[in-house]
Amino acid sequence: MVFGLIAGWIIGSEQASFRQGPPAAVPAQAAAPAANPSGTRAAGLDQARVSALKSVAERESSNPKPRIDLGNLYFDAERYDDAIKWYGEALKLSPNDVNVSTDLGVCFYYTNQPDRALQQFDHSLKLDPRHAKTLLNLGIVRAFGKQDLDGASEAWQQVLQIAPDGPEGQAAKRALDSLRSAHPGMSTGGSQKPGA
Repeated sequence: MVFGLIAGWIIGSEQASFRQGPPAAVPAQAAAPAANPSGTRAAGLDQARVSALKSVAERESSNPKPRIDLGNLYFDAERYDDAIKWYGEALKLSPNDVNVSTDLGVCFYYTNQPDRALQQFDHSLKLDPRHAKTLLNLGIVRAFGKQDLDGASEAWQQVLQIAPDGPEGQAAKRALDSLRSAHPGMSTGGSQKPGA
């Protein structure tokens, strides 16, 4: 139970921090169980913005940006099926965008498709094997979607090696600490500290 509460807090704080900044540079989201982990309400959907972006997408058939922005809007409104559509269209135009690929994987997880989420994260990691947000999400999906605590621990340890002082590294450290607390007999790679 403690692990779930801490992971929910990690996920909620990651979502809040990741969606700040310009839409073109929005990092991938952190995944969580299908319920809203932070207890906050989903962002309302700005229909005027959706209409404007759809118009741009229709006019600019080779531009992935309005599709990414639509995916982000639907994601923030917790309309994951719609987000999947737009992220998928964006990836057709920009197949090497690791953030969009990871966001798509998160949406698969939110729609109770953990296997598809893991496949999408595999694609993301082929694009960038050191993408900390993908590895953080990989650990969350393995832990919550597949009950693979060893796999989750391995992914989070990789995050600590790659980005020990970043928000992903801090989230991974909290998740590993929670995992150790909830499962004291489990091997979680020792007591690594950020920067180790």
